[in-house]
Amino acid sequence: MKFDESFWDERYRQHGSVWSRNPNPSLMTEAASLRPGSALDVGSGEGADSIWLARQGWRVTAVDISSVALARAAERAAEDATVAGRIVWVHHDLTAMPPPAGTFDLVSAQFMHLPLAQRTELYHRLAASVAPGGTFLIVGHHPDDLATGIRRPSQPGLLFTPEEIAAELDPEEWQIDVCEARRRSVRDADGNSVTVTDSVLRAHRRS
Repeated sequence: MKFDESFWDERYRQHGSVWSRNPNPSLMTEAASLRPGSALDVGSGEGADSIWLARQGWRVTAVDISSVALARAAERAAEDATVAGRIVWVHHDLTAMPPPAGTFDLVSAQFMHLPLAQRTELYHRLAASVAPGGTFLIVGHHPDDLATGIRRPSQPGLLFTPEEIAAELDPEEWQIDVCEARRRSVRDADGNSVTVTDSVLRAHRRS
């Protein structure tokens, strides 16, 4: 299956809401203590993370491959004029063209799952877009989730540990602040409580 623009547009069209309206919990935890500045929300989807960041005072560039998702996100953000004024919605495929280097005080990629080679290249480009002193935040599904029975991408390389991402960052350029397999409870398709594991990597670029 190819997770391209057509795939995501069709998925969003088929559902009134694909994701919850809630921001990702690890984003709230890891960004709460950061001074607001410029943020890049990678794969912004229906906009919950971007809207939360804007409410904290961040100026957000929200990028997604799906124009359907972006239109939905912009509509939700428009409910608060102050929030809407802090977000720029960008229809773009970051795997095809990287963001500008050294630009953002925060680059956040929440559950952006790609094949290994493509993911490595994209994360390298995303890291390069972090400004000196800025924060790089990556959150994804941990490979341990494959043993829970909950629905997760099963193709090899799509899931990752935080250590895998940390190993790609030059220690002379980056300080690793958080590298954690973080557990949380969710409901499966039958409504049962299941413990899943998130790979959480937060690093800041040395000034």
